[in-house]
Amino acid sequence: MSAPSPARKVDSILFVCGANSIRSPMAEAIARSVLPPSIYIASVGVKDGERDPFVDVILAEQGLSLGDRKPQKWEDLGDGYFDLVITLSPEAHHAAMSATGADATAVEFWPMPDPSVVNGSRGQILDAYRDVFRRIQTKLTELRDRG
Repeated sequence: MSAPSPARKVDSILFVCGANSIRSPMAEAIARSVLPPSIYIASVGVKDGERDPFVDVILAEQGLSLGDRKPQKWEDLGDGYFDLVITLSPEAHHAAMSATGADATAVEFWPMPDPSVVNGSRGQILDAYRDVFRRIQTKLTELRDRG
């Protein structure tokens, strides 16, 4: 699947990562602040996950929040259709390509590092999460500006 052409209107976006605990919920929160409110935005993981408290810290620094949201798996969506699926890890990209198959759904791979593997002080770990936040924010701003 390919990226949507500039002429193709995107009304719904699904972000997918491994466990829907770091990258995809972060992308969902950022997208809600960057993209028009008319775009339906959701996120899922390809496996079970737990909410990551560092994500809440980073989002709060930016005035964003996930509220009471809990991680969800792709299967939790049911038969939901999305114009654009953005994958944030290799595992998620493979799952998205398999799940969308012959659909007209556009799939984009935005590889993002996994900040949960960073060791060090709390500050060093938070810096890794901030880096992912900035990368996602940049990609979403580019997506908004091209559409």
